[in-house]
Amino acid sequence: MRLRARSLAAAAVLGAGMFLASPLLAWADPTGSNLKPKTPDQFSGTEFGLNLLWVVVAAVLVIFMQAGFALVETGFCRAKHAAHVVSTNFAIFGLGFVAFFAVGYAFMFGGVSAPVIGYASSLGKMLGFGDHGGVLGHTGFFLAGPAYDVSVAAYFLYMVAFMDTTATIPTGAMAERWKFSSFTLWGLFCGALFYPLYGAWVWGGGWLSQLGNSAGLGHGVVDFAGSGVVHAMGGVAALAGALVLGPRLGKYGNDGKPRTLAAHHIPMAMLGTFILLVGWFGFNAGSTLAATDLRFTIVATNTAIASAFGATVAMYYVKLRTGKFDPGMMANGMLAGLVAITAPCAFVQPWAAAVIGSVAGVLVIHSIWFFERRARVDDPVGAISVHGTCGLWGVLSVGLLADGSYGDGFNGVAGGVKGLFYGGADQLVAQVISCLVIAVVMFGIAYGFFRVQNALTPGGIRSREQDELVGLDLPEMGVLGYADFELAGAAASVDGNGRPVTSPADAVGSTPS
Repeated sequence: MRLRARSLAAAAVLGAGMFLASPLLAWADPTGSNLKPKTPDQFSGTEFGLNLLWVVVAAVLVIFMQAGFALVETGFCRAKHAAHVVSTNFAIFGLGFVAFFAVGYAFMFGGVSAPVIGYASSLGKMLGFGDHGGVLGHTGFFLAGPAYDVSVAAYFLYMVAFMDTTATIPTGAMAERWKFSSFTLWGLFCGALFYPLYGAWVWGGGWLSQLGNSAGLGHGVVDFAGSGVVHAMGGVAALAGALVLGPRLGKYGNDGKPRTLAAHHIPMAMLGTFILLVGWFGFNAGSTLAATDLRFTIVATNTAIASAFGATVAMYYVKLRTGKFDPGMMANGMLAGLVAITAPCAFVQPWAAAVIGSVAGVLVIHSIWFFERRARVDDPVGAISVHGTCGLWGVLSVGLLADGSYGDGFNGVAGGVKGLFYGGADQLVAQVISCLVIAVVMFGIAYGFFRVQNALTPGGIRSREQDELVGLDLPEMGVLGYADFELAGAAASVDGNGRPVTSPADAVGSTPS
């Protein structure tokens, strides 16, 4: 028996050695770039089905991020507005979805194929500049005609989740004073036109994506999972809306200095941040659009690295500057790292992901302080800084740190995507152009929308002063977020006869902590 056992052990060792030395390991693919793209007829049914499943599962993760946004924004706002804030986060899913289904998807992707690997049939052509890229698609309204297809359905589900993220971001920056009826029109506008317009230019075969072919600028604008298309777009819209609304009552004193209107539920906000972290793996890794694209492991790991460094650097940096570990800044530091890595996640090495997240962790703090203290823009949750400022940083970081190991054929340009530090100066120029378009053109469109809406809406898009003081829950939603509790802010916002006070100064200092 001992001899037999020894023989079996020797055979096992010999077999393991033969395996380790065998050609089986020759397929090792450290960058994920060795598996060349196949034509649709080269994919097996199993591979095609696996890729579609990958996209649908990723879409579900991104949709679940809506719960994270709801918790973050509601927790960072005051208790007397809780039902109102969480309702905007809930309603935006349906509003944006309906508009994107009806017309938004056709505008954004009506000129290209659904880019799920294994499918290449085009929906149509874009309106615009021919070979230099278009401006707007016009095929696939209501997912009808050639859009009635399994691949298009999977990609639509994925993209509608992205769109809802863009639409949600302003609900944080405009919270506690945005009339709910006016908010609903924003959701429809974002899903129908605002998000699809810039999205078509970058992801739908539009003119920004073709700057590599038309102007020799690298691979054209490169934004793997949406630092610009999703987050910076939401950030500039949030800034535009906050400017039109103005600050919350009592936010600034007569001396112009900001006052703290304290968050009512920090644990809720931090739990929401973790939910967003989980969903972000669908956001970024799912953007390979195929489980057969092995680069998704690099993408997922880079996403985690940037989030960890963003949260940790923000935690220590705010302690250094203020003497306190600020939970809100910790959460926003993590989100900043996630937003920033979203564009470059597939094109950078892990050390670069750490740098990108670290820079975002510091940048978001200074951006929040700038908008609150110097620009006097009231953003209750820091959405403008997290998504806008750090989204633009993420777009630029592609043009700086992409190492050229991945992206061959991206936007129809041969070779990997290279940033400035790897010899890709032209790529950085393309990324700068993208940031300028977001900051100027798309901000202008959002600002124009809110200004026109404000002018045409009786009483404007801001809630009534007395409603804001007592809390928007009951006046606008008909329910209280915390019906069984006496809220300090609400109690202090009514006089002895139960009538709402009308002086903003009377409400200062009554914010529930």
